[in-house]
Amino acid sequence: MTDKHVHTAEDGITRCSWAKDHLDYRNYHDVEWGRPVSNDFQLFEKICLEGFQSGLSWLTILRKRENFRQAFANFDFNKIADYNEDNVSQLLQNSGIIRHRGKIEATINNAHRALELVEEFGSLATYIWGWEPASPEPHIGKGEYSHPIPSITRTSELLSKDLKNRGWKFFGPTTAYAFMQAMGLVNDHMEGCAFRKIVESIRSEFEAPN
Repeated sequence: MTDKHVHTAEDGITRCSWAKDHLDYRNYHDVEWGRPVSNDFQLFEKICLEGFQSGLSWLTILRKRENFRQAFANFDFNKIADYNEDNVSQLLQNSGIIRHRGKIEATINNAHRALELVEEFGSLATYIWGWEPASPEPHIGKGEYSHPIPSITRTSELLSKDLKNRGWKFFGPTTAYAFMQAMGLVNDHMEGCAFRKIVESIRSEFEAPN
């Protein structure tokens, strides 16, 4: 197809163009990205990995994801909240993950903050799905913006600000929107992508926690 935002691969399937360059991207795009998630640990994983991705390629994170899961107790924030300086030192020696002290410490901090949200809202999922936009939102930024998918929206700014006020770290508005896309709070598969209608159908049957 000529639309630069979608790409028809050799298998004849049209996908969002960002998924065309690597099989890892394609698999992630086809079976995971944009599909609604309501499991607390899976949501926490996505929050953490989006934070670790900051300044790096998402491909790097995808290829290290199993290592991250092993290192961070499958993102069970009940367990991560018990991590101490010894755990941090061990993680800094783990070549299978991103060895960034600030991001590692942020993950442990955010585990404590996740527990606070569970206490307040009953689950992390209930809190997150309370931010589902009622309708598609415009991009926020300066200058010409040629891509139809935003990187920051009003909701992602508000979500990021609220979590920052609650003590969360490494979760700015751009990271927040990438998280919203990944866990299905919005369906940003492009028009023309074969998976847009698939994800929309899944979303229509999904019952958001409340």
